[in-house]
Parts: sequence; C-alpha cells; structure tokens
Amino acid sequence: MEIILSILLPAIVSFGLAYYVSNNILLKKRREEILKAAEQEGENIKKEKIFQAKEKFLQLKGEHEQQILERNNQVIQMENRVKQREIAINQQNSELQKKIKEVDNSKEHIKNQTEFLEKKQEEYEKLRTEAIQKIENIAGLSAVEAKNQLIETMKAEAKSEALSYISEVMDEARLTASKESKRIIINTIQRIAPETAIENAVTVFNIESDEIKGRIIGREGRNIRALEAATGVEIVVDDTPEAILLSAFDPVRREVARLALHQLVTDGRIHPARIEEVVAKVQKQLDDEIMETGKRTCIDLGIHGLHVELVKLIGRMKYRSSYGQNLLQHSREVANICATMASELGLNPKTAKRAGLLHDIGKVSDEDPELPHAILGMKLAEKYKEKPDVCNAIGSHHEEVEMQSLISPLVLVSDAISGARPGARREVIESYIKRLKEMEDLALSYPGVTKTYAIQAGRELRVIVGSEQVTDKDSEQLSLDIAKKIQDEMVYPGQVKITVIRETRAVSFAK
Repeated sequence: MEIILSILLPAIVSFGLAYYVSNNILLKKRREEILKAAEQEGENIKKEKIFQAKEKFLQLKGEHEQQILERNNQVIQMENRVKQREIAINQQNSELQKKIKEVDNSKEHIKNQTEFLEKKQEEYEKLRTEAIQKIENIAGLSAVEAKNQLIETMKAEAKSEALSYISEVMDEARLTASKESKRIIINTIQRIAPETAIENAVTVFNIESDEIKGRIIGREGRNIRALEAATGVEIVVDDTPEAILLSAFDPVRREVARLALHQLVTDGRIHPARIEEVVAKVQKQLDDEIMETGKRTCIDLGIHGLHVELVKLIGRMKYRSSYGQNLLQHSREVANICATMASELGLNPKTAKRAGLLHDIGKVSDEDPELPHAILGMKLAEKYKEKPDVCNAIGSHHEEVEMQSLISPLVLVSDAISGARPGARREVIESYIKRLKEMEDLALSYPGVTKTYAIQAGRELRVIVGSEQVTDKDSEQLSLDIAKKIQDEMVYPGQVKITVIRETRAVSFAK
C-alpha cells in the first residue's frame, strides 16, 4: 500500500502541476487573444467614428458654403437693385434739371414778351389819347359826351322799332290766338267724349227671393250687425222686392260689402264668424283687383314705367268719386284730352297723357290729409321719381304752385273741360263725403280706436275700440269726448249718434 501510494502520489502531484501549468498557459493565450480582439475592435470603432466625424464635417461645411453662397447672391442682387435705383434717380434728376432749365427759359421768354406787350400797350394808349384829343378838338365834344349822344339815339330808334313790332305781333296774335285755341279745344272735346257717369252713395244688391233677407238678418239681427261692423256699410233691408240697399259714402266699402254678400248668399253659410272670414278674403281680393285695374288702365293708355305704388293709386281711383264723377273715368278723360291738345300744339303727347292721368292721385292717398290734393299728388310723384314736368303739372292744376312747363296749363284746361260738362259733377255729394270722412278721421285720432264707420248718411258714427286698451267705463267717456269734439269742430245738419262698440273675445283651440 505504501509502495502504491509512493508511486501514485508523485504521479498525482506531477499531473496536478502539469494541469495547472497548462491551464495557466491556455488562460494566458486566451487573455491575449481577447485583448488582441478588443484592441482590433477598438481600432475599427475609432476608424468608424473618425469617418463619421469627417462626413459630418464635410456635410456642415457644404451647408455653410451653400448659405454663404445664397447670402452672397442676395447681397449681389441688392447691390444690383441699388445700382438700378441710382441710375433711375440720376436719370430723373437729369430730366428734372432739363425741365427746370426749360421753365426758367420760358419764364424769361414770358417776361420778355410781357415787357414787350406793356411797351406796345403804352404806345397804343398814347396814340389813342392823342387821336381822341384831335377828334374832340375837331368835333367840339368830349368822347364821353359823343358816346352818350350815340347811345341815346340808338336807344330811341330801337325802342320805336320794338314798339312797332310788338304792336303788329300783338294784333296778329289777338286775331289768330282766340280762333286757334277754340279750334283745338272743340276738336279735342269732339274726339274725347266718354259717357258721363255719376255715382251716388247707395248700391243695390239683388237677391233671388225674399227668403234670403231673413238669413242675412239672422237671429235677432246678429248677422246684419256683424256684417255692418266688419264692412262699415249700412245695410237697409226694407219692403223693396228682391233687393237690399248698401249705403256708405266710401265706394270701396260698398264694393267689399257687395262682394261679401254675394259670396255668403252663394255659399249659404251665413253667421258672424263666416261673415268676418269672407269680408277679410274679399278685402284681399279687392286689393288685387285694384292693382289689376291700375295695370290695365296704364296699358290701355300706353303709359309705361310707373312705380308700382302709383299704379295701385290709379286702381283705387275706380272706387273714388270727384264731386259725383268717377275719378278713374275723369282721369282717363283728362289724360286723353291732354294728349290730344299736346299733339295739336307740337308738344310731347306721352308726357301730357302721363300728367293728366296722375293729376288727381292726391285724392286717393291716405298720406297728409291736411294738404291740398294737388300738392299731395305732386309730392307723391316726386317721391316715386316722376319727371319734373309731370310733377309740376300735377301740383299746379289748381294754380296752387307756379306753372313751370308747357304741360301744366294743358292739365289745368283738360281738368276744367272734363269737369265742366253738364251733369258731370255734383258739388253736394263731394262736400257730403268730405264731411263724413272728417268725422271718421276725428274719431280715429283717439287712442284705442281701431275702426270708425259713419253710417245712416252721417247721422250715426260707430266707433270700434280694442278691448285690451279701452275698458267699459272708458267707452262711455270716449263716446262723450267724441260727441263734444264733433259738436265743437264740425258743421252738420240735425244730430249725430256716437256708438262705441267694445267686444271681448276668448279664443282657444282643440288639438
């Protein structure tokens, strides 16, 4: 055992030493390889970073050079612009210097010419004075005295010749003017002679049978009261067979009542709510009819380019009267007379016809009722851009404005011709209608009053007030106030009954 141990122990020791030595040698070699590889990799990284740095440097250098190049180009461009401006300024300066020299030369020339003219003027005045002195010495008169004598002589001769010529012209005009004016007027009247139409304050509404009268009156008269309140027309139902009378001074109200009655009778449903609905509908239809009438009148007379408001006023003339004469018929007649007379006198017939048709538009306008209708018509024509000749003819046809055109006297004469024919007008109706209109306007001026109707030939005034603004107690006081004001400010026959109507309605809808 000892022999074995003595043999194995050295072997083991030698083997361990050999392993240790070999292992150290391998570790050393491996360490050297790792260091060598690390050094090689470090060199590669170093070279790569140096290469990247060079590339970055070259890139930055190129960008910097590009910026420097662009700035240099901008500087060069600015220098070129500055040079061009300098060249332009130098050219302008040289041209300005040339002009200054030319102006100086012209001033010098003008100065020389002025001095020359002054010298010539002095010489002329000297020669003129010497010549006048010689003439005065020869004639024995001064220049002023000779001039005055010559002027007086020429004045006397001219005055004598002018008086002689004026006398001859006046004599000739007296012989021919009267004959010519009569010829023109007679020819005009013969060519323009429409039928005379006199309107009154009553419209007859024909019905098929007397049974309809009861339906129009309604239970306890409620239908007829509703119809009178809605239209402002007095409805007279008497023993006249198959007829009902509609009485009102305003033709438009009578027409609304007539059309509403016609629709109600035709439809068969007659009650207060239906009456108010039909009256509102008829009023809208009548407004359309008024516009259509105005357009048709303008087309018939060949008048174009009128403002739409003037056309509407012309249509309203159909339902107005002037002293009992239909206003639209009268205006058409005046327009035709004006055109005929203008043609005879060599004037513009279209302008004359236009002025003749519009001469009474002030009568149908609701603006400024205090103004005379001629002045109001002129203001309306000016408002709607009519020509000055037409406006002046409208305003001067009653000589309330000075006539400034040749058309104006034609309109005045034509208006007189149309209204002066026997039976054409009735003064009483016009004053009656004016009184009723003033009565309605007086009551309408009170606050809270919505509608006013003068009925029964002016013997009753119905005043409809808003229930929200006027109480029952206020209604009584309002009736007294209106009665007192009418009594103090108006002249009327008999007595006037003032009825104030206040109605409260509650309206709701079932949905």
